[in-house]
Amino acid sequence: MKPDYDSMSRKELRAYVLSHKDDMEAMRKFFEIKDGVTVKRYPPVCTEDGTPIEENIRIMEEAIRERIEQEKRNSN
Repeated sequence: MKPDYDSMSRKELRAYVLSHKDDMEAMRKFFEIKDGVTVKRYPPVCTEDGTPIEENIRIMEEAIRERIEQEKRNSN
């Protein structure tokens, strides 16, 4: 009998996924984007053949720096 993923807390589901890495349904549920959550999507950092896209890498690096600064401000 499979567990009820919807009744699990985020922490419980994370622990379950870590101990049942072959349970793809649990994995999908863990990474599911909840209603009302805004997700910012970024462009790919390389082409299909693996060639880096420098401008997109720069965009991602800047987003990471901004997120680190935001986390620092929130932790104070």
